[in-house]
Amino acid sequence: MQGLVDYHMHTPLCHHAEGHPQAYVEVAAERGLTEIGFSCHSPMMAEFDDWRMSIEEFPRYLEMVEEARVHGETLGVAVRLGLEVDYLPGHDPWIGELTKMASWDYLIGSVHYLTTELVVDHPEHLSQVEKLYSPEAVWELYWELYERAIRTKLFDFMAHPDLPKKFGRVPEGDLSNYYAGSLIAMHETGTAYEINTAGLRKPVGELYPTSEFLSLARRAGIALVIGSDAHAPEDVGAGFDRAITAAKEAGYTQLARFERRERTLTDF
Repeated sequence: MQGLVDYHMHTPLCHHAEGHPQAYVEVAAERGLTEIGFSCHSPMMAEFDDWRMSIEEFPRYLEMVEEARVHGETLGVAVRLGLEVDYLPGHDPWIGELTKMASWDYLIGSVHYLTTELVVDHPEHLSQVEKLYSPEAVWELYWELYERAIRTKLFDFMAHPDLPKKFGRVPEGDLSNYYAGSLIAMHETGTAYEINTAGLRKPVGELYPTSEFLSLARRAGIALVIGSDAHAPEDVGAGFDRAITAAKEAGYTQLARFERRERTLTDF
């Protein structure tokens, strides 16, 4: 993994991850990563859940990432500062405020909420989602929200594109129509996206997104990031061999890097 970067990892402040960021840095160094970034779940303007940091915990998040950055300097690992920010309609002003709260290297956009009460990938919400929505309805709603998130231009790249497949609920037939709006939006706004390897560790057992999505995105010239979505130190860089293979098969030869919200591309 020499020369690769992992920009999607969490901290215990999200209440469902473990390990101090310094431990993530140490695993990154062991596995040959030269650059990593932390992107814990951001505070929201209202309390919808208990799986993200609160605004009161936010200063500690900045301190923890700074501690990891200093530790990384001793190990030859650059550490970047990011956030994973949930998109919900009407929350754009709050996200705009978040952009001013630190000198971010990047912000990741993500969609987890179908409504303010239903999370598409939460096991405790699965039965209710299945009761209320067919797979087709879930995918239509999810991808509509995903496109809207992209078009805010608030995010540097988008997380785990086809997250609704986590539990194997996928519409039958060609899925490209679901992707189309978001792919066009990423192309038009210059927003990148990630291959997220966490899907390999979930019930679906595959990367987010599908190879078809990757190929369509590559043809549209959309920049790519790879992230482990690490919630424990041992997750850092996990599945990157599979992700690199998938990226190459889709025709990618470069990955995006971010610093102070400026993007560069490097060969891999």
